Amino acid sequence: MDVNQVLPLLGGLSPDEFMKNHWQKKPLLVRQAIHNFKPLLDRGELFELAASEDSQARLVIQKPGETPPWQFKQGPFERRELPALKRPGWTVLVQGVDLQNDSVHDLMNQFRFVPDARLDDLMISFATDGGGVGPHFDSYDVFLLQAQGQRRWRIGHQKDLTLQPDVPLKILANFEPEEEFVLEPGDMLYLPLLHAHDGIAIGECMTYSIGFRSPSRGELARELLQRLAEQAEDAVGCAVYRDPNQAAVSQPGEIPPQMLAFARDALEDALKDPDALARSLGEYLTEPKANVWFETAEFDAASSGGVVRLDRRTKMMFDAKHIFINGESFRASGSDATLMRRLSDERSLSRQDVDRISSEARALIEGWAEAGWLHGL
Repeated sequence: MDVNQVLPLLGGLSPDEFMKNHWQKKPLLVRQAIHNFKPLLDRGELFELAASEDSQARLVIQKPGETPPWQFKQGPFERRELPALKRPGWTVLVQGVDLQNDSVHDLMNQFRFVPDARLDDLMISFATDGGGVGPHFDSYDVFLLQAQGQRRWRIGHQKDLTLQPDVPLKILANFEPEEEFVLEPGDMLYLPLLHAHDGIAIGECMTYSIGFRSPSRGELARELLQRLAEQAEDAVGCAVYRDPNQAAVSQPGEIPPQMLAFARDALEDALKDPDALARSLGEYLTEPKANVWFETAEFDAASSGGVVRLDRRTKMMFDAKHIFINGESFRASGSDATLMRRLSDERSLSRQDVDRISSEARALIEGWAEAGWLHGL
């Protein structure tokens, strides 16, 4: 992607200008970000996804005058479990639609001027008149693309993030909107993380949310330490603690200082590998979500014409020394690394590219194809 090319998607800004001036800084409203945009799934197809075990669906129903005034349910939902279309004030949200539909996946790929390590998923929300999820803030950046009907957005950059008590949703107690917009199909609103917002459907409407994850320090530390722990025995060996010079003690509850030193040395040895942290991070960032599965298949390089493309569910990234794909890591260097990075960036390789890779890299690609991680064209 040419990051200096102006894009209608960003209101005439280039990706470079957008990232410098708006990303995690301030909202951006783009009228007709995608001209004459039509929903990529109709209402019935979205409801089918909401009923699937492979999808993550949620239902939010507003109940004015009741306590609590909101009802929240986790899916999947059969159609008969959803309220009638004539009933106002309800919303069904389906996560990860990019994993279920190639057209939605292609749409999400238009936002790859942000690193894949941050790109999370595309969620579709359908709402009847007046439907919404209440004023709230998200712990991630989001592009809100209107796909059908109209939605009124009120937004504000407030510091008071106190939540309403005793409701099943994280709804702001003291929402203070500063701006208001009505979005038509093809309009889009970018909001940085923690920017308060409230979207209300005007009639029946559908909104696409392209979200970008922002892992917390605690989440990263937990995941990386767990992965490092799994590798620790190989890194430090199986030597057991020995204390032939341990003296008799009058305070048996005290931990021996030499045992603390032994533990410290073991931990330091586990972290001596300079690539261990980078390897664990790449594996974590490319780990498929729990509801993602792949169909194994026979791969015939001849019938594919030598051209390969990543499955829409596959996550592939790289760093200076590794290639990461679906939670696994591989060392890569030279021309193979160049071509594997191209596969990660472009999500496909031409026949000419495939012909240039080594026999070892070709064996990897064939294994990935048989696992359903990529396909021949």
